[in-house]
Amino acid sequence: MPRFTRMTSKLPGLLLPTIMAFQAQAYDLEIHGSNTVGATLAPMLVTGYLEEHGGGQVTSRGTGVENEKVLRTPVNNRATEVLVAAHGSSTGFKALAAGKAHIWASSRPVKPQEAEQFRARADLNAPESEHVIAIDGLAILVHPSNPVSKMSIETLGRVFSGQIRNWSELGGPDRPIQLYARDDRSGTWDTFKSLVLGKEFELDNTARRYESNDQLSDDVSRDPSGIGFSGLASVRDSKLLAISEGKAPALRPNQLTVASEDYPLSRRLFMYTPGSDVPPLSAGLIGFALGQQGQALVAESGFISQNPIAVKPEFDDSTPESFRRLTGNYHRLTVNFRFSEGRTKLDNKARRDLLRVQQYLLQNGRSADDLLLIGFADTQSHELRAQMISELRALSVRKALQEVNVPEVAYTGYGQYMPVGGSGNSRNGRVEVWIKSR
Repeated sequence: MPRFTRMTSKLPGLLLPTIMAFQAQAYDLEIHGSNTVGATLAPMLVTGYLEEHGGGQVTSRGTGVENEKVLRTPVNNRATEVLVAAHGSSTGFKALAAGKAHIWASSRPVKPQEAEQFRARADLNAPESEHVIAIDGLAILVHPSNPVSKMSIETLGRVFSGQIRNWSELGGPDRPIQLYARDDRSGTWDTFKSLVLGKEFELDNTARRYESNDQLSDDVSRDPSGIGFSGLASVRDSKLLAISEGKAPALRPNQLTVASEDYPLSRRLFMYTPGSDVPPLSAGLIGFALGQQGQALVAESGFISQNPIAVKPEFDDSTPESFRRLTGNYHRLTVNFRFSEGRTKLDNKARRDLLRVQQYLLQNGRSADDLLLIGFADTQSHELRAQMISELRALSVRKALQEVNVPEVAYTGYGQYMPVGGSGNSRNGRVEVWIKSR
């Protein structure tokens, strides 16, 4: 384990009398991990936080190592410096475990074996350690001229495993398919492997591998035969495909489908800290990232902010008439309440979203009377059981909102209808938030 020395920061407003810094490095804060998070988003959040609390100009420089940068604010003959090293989510965990990082940036949740390895120091699954800083949609990219517009997850797995090798098999031109994929250290790769390939498929060995989302997307946009995947912020000049799972309709990633996590390849972007006992600079940055100003920078960076907005959804032909009538006088907020897997307890993100809904009502002059909670369940052995589960989920959110001074919200359940994923997918068990139209 590296030795630490204590440093005193003179940065105004940061209250940093005892920042822990590495003896071998002069950095006040080190963020290691995901290229998806570290390429643009993390530097933007660091810059926004330092500018807000320090007031000085923030400059950026490289370290001489690709995908690393240092953000610096000069104050009173010294500087506060933050290193962002973006080499992949797995590298960030290793750096946190080795004491080389204060914050682990990850484009996937902590793995069970990682959490167990770290348990002696902190519970990385606990709310004080796990921080959802943004929502991303895993973008499936093709050349702009490609006529294929949608694909199921099952078909996508067959394509990337090499079982489907020509676009003509998918309604496209007679042209061999060229695969583009992130490298093995990437959380984006881990997400794709988990959500698309699963245990059934393996990536074909002809795929070209990339450390950078942006470079992958640029290469796909220049290759009429290409298909690849990246974070949503890196679509650039490529074309996005709509993706379906099971019998659910195909969805393109957008503000509503990704923020609500209805899009089948949506994912959360994380920052992990070793419990609540962290240096003030780390805690301050996390608080800023989760707050409204930080989330505004999330949207500016190309990812999906968790600040709720009201949207009028576009229904397709599969939407039941009863649901159209139920929501006819409402807009939908871009937030879903979800539960810890296999539990009725709200997950870490949902706990923060309770406060976001409260803030939305206050800032927009609305009240709890304007809200409607609609619960949904995954397919059950009996329709009545699904209806009961969906109502209980909505009631659970209603009670949680009451605890943050949003009382007596109307609620109902819609059973196992309108799934957003295949049968058995935990995303089907959700509570949507609707607000009366003005």
